[in-house]
Amino acid sequence: MSNITKDAMYDAVAPDDFAAMLDGDRHLNRSTAFDRIISATHDHFWDPLNPKYIDFSAPFDLENEPLVPEETIIPLKTHYVSGHLKDPKERVRFINEMTLWNFSSILHGEQGALNLSASLCHVLRDAGAQEYAANQTREEARHVTAFSKYIQARWGRPKPCGDVLKNLLVEIVAAPEVYKKIVGMQMIVEGLAMGSFALQYRVNRDPVATKLFQLVMTDEAFHHKFGKIWADRTVPKLSQSERNIVEDWAAHCVQALLFNQASPQQQHEMFDSFGLDPERVTAELKLIATEARMRRSMSRETSIFRALVKTLFNAGLITERTRAFYATYVDLDELRSEGERTVGDDIAADGIAYLREINFQNRADAIAAQ
Repeated sequence: MSNITKDAMYDAVAPDDFAAMLDGDRHLNRSTAFDRIISATHDHFWDPLNPKYIDFSAPFDLENEPLVPEETIIPLKTHYVSGHLKDPKERVRFINEMTLWNFSSILHGEQGALNLSASLCHVLRDAGAQEYAANQTREEARHVTAFSKYIQARWGRPKPCGDVLKNLLVEIVAAPEVYKKIVGMQMIVEGLAMGSFALQYRVNRDPVATKLFQLVMTDEAFHHKFGKIWADRTVPKLSQSERNIVEDWAAHCVQALLFNQASPQQQHEMFDSFGLDPERVTAELKLIATEARMRRSMSRETSIFRALVKTLFNAGLITERTRAFYATYVDLDELRSEGERTVGDDIAADGIAYLREINFQNRADAIAAQ
């Protein structure tokens, strides 16, 4: 196993080497790099089981109202799908079924993040890094609860995890190398999540969904910082061969997620239910996915892949070796001029202000009740 460890706080042991955790010296050398993230936990505490934070019982007319604007559903941009779905109610049903697929993928991704965070607790020797991982595990668990409750309230049950996403999540969670876990999940999957949640926050017409995305983003913004700390302390110290290994792993993860987003074959049952041929949908999607069109889409601030590419770019994990791959989708020179702020920062900040108000009132009520 090669962890490519460049900083002691990312040193790791085998998952079954619990004896290493009983070494008293490790408690004397606890890193402080994650203390601010850990201490800020109370600022963004929320409970998906408490309607004070979010009420999943609020209604939404899925039969007659599309959850998201039609222009955000890429298959409807093809002549084949748009021409086939002429009935207004069928179009609404199609939009909302596509949205269910997206929500289900998010739920599965959150489950992956939960298991990955827990797996880091078993291998990280540094007590500070281990505490951070335990903290994130708790927060990912509430995301799983929240998305499952939302899906149950709106549709009854989630869609199965697509094979591409499933294989990637299994690969990341099971990877013995810490760098694969951090790059794959904390930087790429979490980067994709921040872009996806920011887009849904802006376009989703269901107030419950909007609040859900904002609340989750208050956590994800901190999870994203964990990956940034790793990059700041690791990437500048990589040898050329090590950098190539990490870069190639990052590109592998991004390519899998790109394919997962635009793969009608994975959703063949849904397309079949509308009388649509997934192979023909795929062929028409390829026709409209010109480089110019893709660039315009990805250049929007809310583009979900733009957010994760920006994460890798700012971390120094896109060099001349891999630049051409990412430049197909994103203007990297434009990213360079933007600095390090991400599309979800302001949304998360507003969410934290909302949570502070609720949590302050909760504490005041508890004191008054004594």
